[in-house]
Amino acid sequence: MGLVSGLLTLPLAPARGVGWLAEHVVEVGEREYYDPARIRAELQTLARALEEGEITPEEFDAEEDKLLDRLEEAQWRVSVSG
Repeated sequence: MGLVSGLLTLPLAPARGVGWLAEHVVEVGEREYYDPARIRAELQTLARALEEGEITPEEFDAEEDKLLDRLEEAQWRVSVSG
């Protein structure tokens, strides 16, 4: 970027910074959301809640389906990226 174009686009720098930050936050959030270890831990917590009577079998089934779908998506993301 040249000096003149750098000076002309200087007022846009905060917007570019906010855009970069938003993209980074989304990336980190998705990485955590689709972390297989985290999903497995959530499945264990869910099973424990069922065993202790904190949730009904129907609630368990619904949440388990969501977590298994997320785990499948996580594994797909790993196979596509690497």
